[in-house]
Amino acid sequence: MAATGEIAGIAADGDPPRYPGREGPIPPSNRLLHDPNVSFYEYTYYAKLTREEEEETHKTSPPTVGFMQVLFPTKSSGGVTPIDTHGNNGSNGEDKGISEKKVGELQQRIEISEAEWTNASRAVRTASGSACFYLITTDILGPFGIGFSMGTLGWGPGIGLFTLFGVLAGYSGWLLWTVFLGVDSYQFPAKNYGDLAFRTWGRPLRHIVNFLQGLQLLISVGVIVISNGQALSQVSKFKLCYAVCCLIWAILGFAVGQVRTLQKFGILANVAVFINLLIMFISMGVFAHSPPNFAISVLGSAGSVVDSTTITPDNSTGVLVYPPIIHYNGMPSKDLAVGIFGLMQGVYAYAGAQLFIEFMAELKRPRDFLKAMWGAQFFIYSCYMIYGCYTYFWQGQYSYQISYQGVSPYSWQTLGNMLAVTSGLIAAALYGNIGIKVIYNNLLMEWFHAPALITKRGKTLWAAIVPIYWTIAFILAASIPDFFGLTGVTAAVCFVQFTYTFPPLIALGYRIQTHALQEGEGFDPATGVVTLHDRGLRRVIRGFFADKWYLNVLHILYAMGALCVSGLGAYSSCHFLIEAFKNPQVNAFSCTSPLNLNP
Repeated sequence: MAATGEIAGIAADGDPPRYPGREGPIPPSNRLLHDPNVSFYEYTYYAKLTREEEEETHKTSPPTVGFMQVLFPTKSSGGVTPIDTHGNNGSNGEDKGISEKKVGELQQRIEISEAEWTNASRAVRTASGSACFYLITTDILGPFGIGFSMGTLGWGPGIGLFTLFGVLAGYSGWLLWTVFLGVDSYQFPAKNYGDLAFRTWGRPLRHIVNFLQGLQLLISVGVIVISNGQALSQVSKFKLCYAVCCLIWAILGFAVGQVRTLQKFGILANVAVFINLLIMFISMGVFAHSPPNFAISVLGSAGSVVDSTTITPDNSTGVLVYPPIIHYNGMPSKDLAVGIFGLMQGVYAYAGAQLFIEFMAELKRPRDFLKAMWGAQFFIYSCYMIYGCYTYFWQGQYSYQISYQGVSPYSWQTLGNMLAVTSGLIAAALYGNIGIKVIYNNLLMEWFHAPALITKRGKTLWAAIVPIYWTIAFILAASIPDFFGLTGVTAAVCFVQFTYTFPPLIALGYRIQTHALQEGEGFDPATGVVTLHDRGLRRVIRGFFADKWYLNVLHILYAMGALCVSGLGAYSSCHFLIEAFKNPQVNAFSCTSPLNLNP
């Protein structure tokens, strides 16, 4: 039997692998985590059974979700209905789950029954579609830099690019959803992005995906800790030590990070979405009735990137007179780096697909993800367009990178900062939650045989890991001067891949293997044998051209285009990073805030 996802070397007929001293084929409950001997067609066989069961359950007992349940999703009453030890639906059995058994250890796995194994998978599927909507929105929605982006792109390119990347992000989400439904099951649950990469392309892509995702989420947590620290230092009028301002949020993360399930995060995400909307409405009102915050425009406004003369005041009369607000219909600068910088803002704005698999993995009914995703994407796009255009109209080249800090009245600036740090902390906790799960599922369970997270020992280990994770994120972010410049490089290398490169690549591998299947081929659960009549390049070519080959070509071009955008983004970010390092930088181990113009 072939290693999973190795498309060019798909195995032909053969006997299923067996453990010494055990007769018959190996059931799913006794497979090793990320077992290379599990065939792609074994994954799809059990996935089909799981989808059929979900649809049958949905028909017999459809959920009743009203308008208020969508706005305010309640805590779930539990996971998917377990099965008893005889395989029947219901909760009458005496099965007590996987208890404290080490699911990553072969000898312990042999002791786990099929009912125990599938019930463990069912137990974590607690999230509702409405909760998923808020999780996606909290993950992606970041409208406070869109006005700045419009200032670097101009009206036409700005609106056009944000529309294009929004549509592409939705298409990528659809691709991930399609593959997830095809390879996820109660017997072989797909828990994270790396699992989809593993089941379609094999170990190498899985390791690349897990490394990039872990790095991205760790840095994302650190970025929010530092940005919240900057906001708090601004609120305190720089009287509170900057290092303390950042450390406070890291410590708060120790507590918020103890939330383990995404269903519970759905409640927090609900709060975060409404807080962000409130910030938008407040800042929009202030924009229309007060001038921009001219003093900080040199620190990160659109004009500081495009043309510094447009924000340089005239002091000839002894009174600072700032240039009038300017708008551009087209690209305001001929500098390639500036244009790419604005382009990347559009790419980053929708870069949240790295968490989509984790969201689907904890949904009671993964089919509901598509409605939640498209609803969230339309809502996010609407917020971007309305708020971004409004901000750019009123502030022009003075549009600041963090819009609510670009208002001039200190009182409104303070209110925006305090609301934003609350929603930011929730977002950081969400990133930390997924980041820890990536490490736990792919490192601790597989390499060190850690207990499952639903066990008592697993929960205790989680509680111990959370402060360690947040501490590392804080130290990493705090110790690097001009950290936000460095995150631009990280975003180009990581963010773009998860939203625009990996989805078409994973979909390509899934389509090739699915359409390469011939009559008489497939997985036989009675014997554990995967019957294939050929393998290698011939099989790959047949799968590529078997059905709608032009979609496969489109996915290759899509992935290649995303890689080009990633390279351009890395170039642009490095360019501005080099410029930033020419000036003395302040890190978060200092008492001086980088926002303080008069230290």
